[in-house]
Amino acid sequence: MIAIIDYDAGNIKSVEKAIKYIGEDVVLTRDREKILGADGVILPGVGAFGDAMEKLNSYGLSDVLRQVAESKKPFLGICLGQQLLFEESEESPGVKGLGILKGRIVRLPSDKGLKIPHIGWNDLKYPHKGRLFEGVPEGSYVYFVHSYYLEVSDPSIVTATSEYGATIQASVECGNVFATQFHPEKSSDIGLKMLRNFVSVVKAG
Repeated sequence: MIAIIDYDAGNIKSVEKAIKYIGEDVVLTRDREKILGADGVILPGVGAFGDAMEKLNSYGLSDVLRQVAESKKPFLGICLGQQLLFEESEESPGVKGLGILKGRIVRLPSDKGLKIPHIGWNDLKYPHKGRLFEGVPEGSYVYFVHSYYLEVSDPSIVTATSEYGATIQASVECGNVFATQFHPEKSSDIGLKMLRNFVSVVKAG
């Protein structure tokens, strides 16, 4: 069973639909025991960093998610869900992220003549190919919707990058914790392959 964290994020249903499509049992929940009892956990997210952290804190989910990370249970953050794993964001000064991984979130540069938010398909490069990308060729295109991006403290955990006015750290892997800035659930067959790869990690458990 995979638990998708239900904290009113905009892409929860599309993530649930994608996991069901690949044949896996899934539950939308904010119940602590269900989350800790799941085989794998997904933190989706669309919207503002500060608003999302307020919701996670108000539902008592922040400490639960830190416990998931410490438990070595496979844990996947998607889009804003990636950003929330880190310490802080320029989008919401003074708001602390989950701090599961070290790094900060910064705004995409506005002086490059590119539209912000970045919405659309971009290709991936693999500085350190991670388990999410088994069977996914370098150069594959995935779907992004974001105005902010990650600057990680430890570049060795970056498993995919993309270019949009800056080098976007598009995916990370650190032990049991995985995250993508792009939306695998909206990235056609390539994205479904990545979700299947995450499920494989969960089942290898």
